[in-house]
Amino acid sequence: MKKIIIAGIIVIAGVFTSCQEFEDDFLDAPAQSTLDESIIFSTPGLARGAVDGIMEPMGQTNSYRGRFIPFYGFNTDAEWNYSSDDVGSSQGDLCIYDAKPNNSQMNSSNNAWAMMYLGIERANICIRGLREFGNPEPGTELGQLLGEALTLRAIYYADLMKAWGDVPARFEPINSETIYLAKSNRDIIYKQIIADLGEASDLVAWPNETSSTTSVERVNKAFVKSFRARLAMIASGYQQYPDGVRRSNDPALSVQNMYTLALDEATDVIESGTAHLEPSFEDFWRSYNEENVSAGGESLWEIPFSAGRGRVLFSFAVRHRGVDQHTGQARGGIAGPLPTVFYDFDEDDTRRDVTCVPYQWGNPDADGFSVQELVGLDTWYFGKYRYEWMNRYVTSTNDDGVNKIYMRFAEVLLIAAEAANELQGPGAAAPYLKEVRMRAFPSELHAEKVDSYVDGLSSPQDMFNAIVKEHMYEFTGEMERKQNLIRWNLLGANLEEAKIKMFNLKNRTGEYADVPSTLYYKYEEDAETLEIYGLNRNEDVNPGPEYSAFEWTTIEDDMINSLFKLGVNPDDRQFWPIWQVFLDSSNGLLVNDYGY
Repeated sequence: MKKIIIAGIIVIAGVFTSCQEFEDDFLDAPAQSTLDESIIFSTPGLARGAVDGIMEPMGQTNSYRGRFIPFYGFNTDAEWNYSSDDVGSSQGDLCIYDAKPNNSQMNSSNNAWAMMYLGIERANICIRGLREFGNPEPGTELGQLLGEALTLRAIYYADLMKAWGDVPARFEPINSETIYLAKSNRDIIYKQIIADLGEASDLVAWPNETSSTTSVERVNKAFVKSFRARLAMIASGYQQYPDGVRRSNDPALSVQNMYTLALDEATDVIESGTAHLEPSFEDFWRSYNEENVSAGGESLWEIPFSAGRGRVLFSFAVRHRGVDQHTGQARGGIAGPLPTVFYDFDEDDTRRDVTCVPYQWGNPDADGFSVQELVGLDTWYFGKYRYEWMNRYVTSTNDDGVNKIYMRFAEVLLIAAEAANELQGPGAAAPYLKEVRMRAFPSELHAEKVDSYVDGLSSPQDMFNAIVKEHMYEFTGEMERKQNLIRWNLLGANLEEAKIKMFNLKNRTGEYADVPSTLYYKYEEDAETLEIYGLNRNEDVNPGPEYSAFEWTTIEDDMINSLFKLGVNPDDRQFWPIWQVFLDSSNGLLVNDYGY
């Protein structure tokens, strides 16, 4: 596997000297180098090292690795961080819509904000150099690299706006006149990066078309077009502006324009045949945990981490209480699905038991052997991430090295469904939604669970509601839900509903009246794997003396209420505040909106 590492340091240092003054304020500046940009960006091997350097800030401790990935995306109507109910927790405040500019997890000069702008500065230098010295044309290696640089810059900007709303726009390398910038209207940035991705899609190759696009750790045309479709939906969607939650007022970002673009790009990818759903949902996630990075399947692009970087399983895997037969680090389980999510799935949906796991791996015995243990109704784990599915035994105490999937093909299908429904009606959306559900259900149930279900969605509103639900079934645990709830203008309403549903589950009323209050379990022949009876609705008869009983009732009121802070409207806190360290070093140009 090709991985982000702090490598190619001579090339990186030689290219990125123009950001030194900026970095002196915010980061450790790289060393000077004698290499000249005209040499670097006209030489494919050297230019590749420079473009790789754009991604390097993602692996820094307080960047994507240890701050942005673990905390952005919580809490939603499907996922919550288990720090949320820790009163006064700096981690919890990031998730309960109550973050402050001085948050101790984030208020440091080397935090994700700074790392994203470092990546942008590196991208700006690469883009300038490749344009000036590289003659980057479609079908050439330097053209591929320019497309990658444009895409990586768009990723950084997309994530900045996802977390902070309006942010400073830098599309040229820093000079003495542009060290300090005020925030720009995000509509300007969206238009720029959507245009950039249009250029990038002409420059980069399809998956497996060239040696540069055989891995999902490299940018390819299927990802660029899919990412462009995602951004078009976001740019035209609802989000919090300083004057309230609304759609963009910019005619270029209208629903008609952006949904048309999104549908065109999504259908290009679908019809290309260069990406596809894997036949089995479980097998896809097993392959991911096995670190299969071959392009041309379901994963479109992944943030690549070396074995000594990255905390995806470290943060989100099924919890391991100790060093055991499956992992050398006692980690995982900082977040999980809401307890209602398992019961909202159709019992025949094969995604359910992959997504929602009701057990942890307990403390190992003297021989280092651990077994699965039930953890309680209020604590579920994301089964998409499992040390026990890895081919590699993790020995690092701080990192697991597993990539973060940034986008996969199932999202392309749901984007196509949503855009087609808006533009052409539910009939046009149906084939895309059916494809997602066909993978989710056994073939013998397709007539009922796929065809009849989807064909019964007779109005655009019915189809839209079904897509919103399908997104939850497909993507819980991938930290994509929050931004979609925002753009659908459903964040506050769905979080309020999620609290009500959890109280109903606790009290076994309403839609959860038939959920059992006792589970029964025994161990399979391997002596480590639980066999559980009672998880399904109406499974309330003791299956026999070989099973042990487990109470399945507790959800504390304080935990339910911690989904978002009492007295706070999540729609008034859709973004994090800019951290105080960056306000203080902005020469007075950066300010927080939204009442922060």
